[in-house]
Amino acid sequence: AAAIKVEKLADNLYLLNALAAGAGGNTSIFITATGVVVVDTKNPGWGQPLLDKIKTITNKPVTTIINTHTHGDHVSGNVDFPANVDIIVQENTKANMGAMRPASFVAQPTGGPPPNIFTQHNGAGMAKRTFKDTMTIGNGADRIELHYFGRAHTNGDAMVFFPAARVLHMADVFANKGLPGMDSNNGGTGVGYADTLTKAADFADKNNVEKIVNGHNETTTTRADLREFISYVKDFVGAVQEGKRSGKTVDQVAASWKTPPKYAGYE
Repeated sequence: AAAIKVEKLADNLYLLNALAAGAGGNTSIFITATGVVVVDTKNPGWGQPLLDKIKTITNKPVTTIINTHTHGDHVSGNVDFPANVDIIVQENTKANMGAMRPASFVAQPTGGPPPNIFTQHNGAGMAKRTFKDTMTIGNGADRIELHYFGRAHTNGDAMVFFPAARVLHMADVFANKGLPGMDSNNGGTGVGYADTLTKAADFADKNNVEKIVNGHNETTTTRADLREFISYVKDFVGAVQEGKRSGKTVDQVAASWKTPPKYAGYE
């Protein structure tokens, strides 16, 4: 828990980041009148440290987990939370969590990917409720909106909007300023990635989003950062498509890609 850094985004909304410690994706916690809503629960073994850290911020119980997508660095901590906690995901993510296929862009260790963490824990931590396109939780200052804008990182990327704080948790659809993961094993897409991001950006503009929580960034980003990221993704995908048309191999395309200088600060 000591490794988890806390950034206050609003009076009742916090970003919990332990990237340097290898904890996995960023977590948001939203303190409502009745309890705490947790967005993403990090890698295996990080559920209890999250619970311990939350207790230093509020004495209210965790009532709800929202998982943004299926990857183990965002869902594995679920298994450490009490059994009565509600767990909500986009409907495609529930199916993906049942399979827990490895991400196509991550090299697997010798012997193959780790076992399904939910199977290992007799189904503990699995999603209990799903939504297709939108869902609303709570009302007034406690309102949370869940949105699915289409395939991108996976085919079940939920984006979590906190209207009172004007904060949008985008997770790994906009993980950081660098190449995005496009997970074909779990329904992700390169061709449609920028279109999904554009829908999210239009939503962010319409709702005057002030801060974006990324999946693997030290702090929040802005709508301007998101628009720049869309341009970056379009440039990358365009370069890959051009390489394919010209007969280059995957390795040749990868070797030839260089981040354009206009994207300052990109990995």
